[in-house]
Amino acid sequence: MKILFIHQNFPGQFLHLAPELVRRGHDVLALTDEVNQRQSTIRTLRYRHGAAKADPAACRLGRTYTENSDRGVTVARAAATLRNKHDYVPDVVFGHSGWGETLFLKEIWPESKLIIYAEFFYKAQGADVGFDPEFSPPGFDQSLITASRAAHLGMSMLSADAALAPTKWQASTFPDRLRPMTEVIFDGVDTTVMSPDPGAQVTLPDGKVIRAGDEVLTFINRNLEPYRGYHIFMRSLPEVMKARPNAQVVIVGGDGVSYGAPPKQGGAWKDIFLNEVRDKVDLSRLHFMGRVPYPVFVSLMQVSRVHAYLTYPFVLSWSMLEAMAAGAHIVGSRTAPVQELIQDGVNGRLVDFFDVQGWSRALIEGLQDPDRYAGLRRAARATIVNGYDLKRHCLPRIADFVEAVGTGAWKPSDR
Repeated sequence: MKILFIHQNFPGQFLHLAPELVRRGHDVLALTDEVNQRQSTIRTLRYRHGAAKADPAACRLGRTYTENSDRGVTVARAAATLRNKHDYVPDVVFGHSGWGETLFLKEIWPESKLIIYAEFFYKAQGADVGFDPEFSPPGFDQSLITASRAAHLGMSMLSADAALAPTKWQASTFPDRLRPMTEVIFDGVDTTVMSPDPGAQVTLPDGKVIRAGDEVLTFINRNLEPYRGYHIFMRSLPEVMKARPNAQVVIVGGDGVSYGAPPKQGGAWKDIFLNEVRDKVDLSRLHFMGRVPYPVFVSLMQVSRVHAYLTYPFVLSWSMLEAMAAGAHIVGSRTAPVQELIQDGVNGRLVDFFDVQGWSRALIEGLQDPDRYAGLRRAARATIVNGYDLKRHCLPRIADFVEAVGTGAWKPSDR
């Protein structure tokens, strides 16, 4: 089959899937934004998207749709060129709907099967919006703004033949009427790479070397921000560092914003919450590493005695599952995305997202008595190996799903 992947940041979620489909003998092509210069073994074409950002005053609630539909038009023009000038008609188009790229593809290729990567559906209640009143107080205007942000996502799904969501909770954010067309399969974790290593070590910015077995607490996200509980974690540290005078705290993440809004007062969330506790923690044992290369991330998970993961009810981070695969002791927030993977006292610990004292207690307990939680660490890894392993479970299932949609063998059903 001819299979076309569309993602403005390709390979993105298709990092392993696209090569696997090539290995299975399919003709695979990718289409991405020209500003994306990530390398791939997949033959890749690039489109030029030069549309200006929408004027909030002019389009009001339609701002998100305007920006995403503009990109959708750009991609549709690129698709039309492929069809009209090169006679290219894919059997399957698989695209991420988040940026509007899939909006108009059925107008170009009505005969092609369209699969949507259904990562998240914005909703005014029951998810991230209004969850944390410190930063997102619920209100009428905010509810309307949030609901309007889902317009392009719903339109993309309505034109699709099938959709793929990585977790049950993320699939549940989509309207019930769209659930029958949504398959749930996680992207997968390479449990060979992400595995315990008693010889692992990491050199910190100050030159100190930490090793597996040391008293190390880790917190890792793309950016340090409220959506991933950075403020709660930082507020828990004074008690943790007081109770555990030998603990090294390693924080990985950038200064930007991946989700939510930047600070109204300016600056970076990282500095705002560091300054809040600066006089209450031992800064010589608090290590900010910024963003790190993937091999360093792997080693950090292998040396971590306790790994803290917090999230609003939102997209689940790959890093939590990778930490589980590495055999880290996970202390996670008691929020729905985390609870889908972690059972309290079985393969990790769960703490109410906002319970700062509860976080301090759970982190202290994990640091002071690692043997007590050895069974949870083993169970965490077993959870990933037995259900989320890339090569044995997830990748074959996703590839089979794409092939079944392409041949017409896959049918929507009650899920």
